[in-house]
Amino acid sequence: MEDTAIVSLYWQRDEGAIAASSAKYGTLCHSLSYNILRRHEDAEECVNDTWHRAWDTMPPQRPASLRAFFCRIVRNLSIDRWRAAHSRKRGEGLESLVMELEECVPASPSAEEQWEEEQVAAAVERWLEKQSRQDRQLFVHRYFYGWPVKELARRAGYAPNSLTQRLRRLRQSLRLALEREGVIL
Repeated sequence: MEDTAIVSLYWQRDEGAIAASSAKYGTLCHSLSYNILRRHEDAEECVNDTWHRAWDTMPPQRPASLRAFFCRIVRNLSIDRWRAAHSRKRGEGLESLVMELEECVPASPSAEEQWEEEQVAAAVERWLEKQSRQDRQLFVHRYFYGWPVKELARRAGYAPNSLTQRLRRLRQSLRLALEREGVIL
């Protein structure tokens, strides 16, 4: 089913929208959530919460990209769940992603620093646009979708150690680009 038809189902308050969303984007959303949480049960709950959140926000929202809309929701829900679960203990998944990026991307800003956060996001987008298509895909799959290095290496045709080095060089390049733009790290 086309995305516009799915959005129309949400706007019509037709429960078939959830089934259509799950059929088209369920696997993607589950994979993204699992890469952060590392537990299928938690990932499944976040995916179900994603459909509920979409139901609550459409209308009034009419997303231009349903895929991006669902990915943003499930990613935010998964990060919130991870934070709640790890406020008392340390774990795998998101923590390793954050640790890898913390040397080149500043910590999340407070509410008062929303403007600065938008500037950092815009700077990262400008940096990504200058990268090769493959480097962009590697970076986004690792740091947005949270793919494990071994899985990303297998899919991209790299040895895990080679990919780790390539990701390190990309993070260094990002750090330099952000420093040139005046982002305080």
